[in-house]
Amino acid sequence: MSFGYKHGLPRDADLVLDVRFLPNPHWVKGLRPLPGADPKVAAYVDGQPAHGEFMDRVTALLDATVPGYEAEGKSYLTIAIGCTGGRHRSVVVANELAEWFRARGHPVAVDHRDLERE
Repeated sequence: MSFGYKHGLPRDADLVLDVRFLPNPHWVKGLRPLPGADPKVAAYVDGQPAHGEFMDRVTALLDATVPGYEAEGKSYLTIAIGCTGGRHRSVVVANELAEWFRARGHPVAVDHRDLERE
């Protein structure tokens, strides 16, 4: 799930990751009104130097932990990705992680909790 810190932490998250260290598309003319699912916003976030290393490290963490969750019988894992408002960076990263899980055969449900909020 994606969320905005200014709207509060999600209560049902198993893992919470903060992507506010990435430059905010909110402050880029032309990107502010667009959602994180827009290819222009995704390209902006993906183009940030820290994005690739972050994704590499997060997916390495998940490679190491998801098999253990499965072995322990956990039927679902809620990963909450947060940025300031929940409209740009967190949406991009949540969508990318969803694709990562799908590519490994895991069923995925994505909730962009604060995408429509201001």
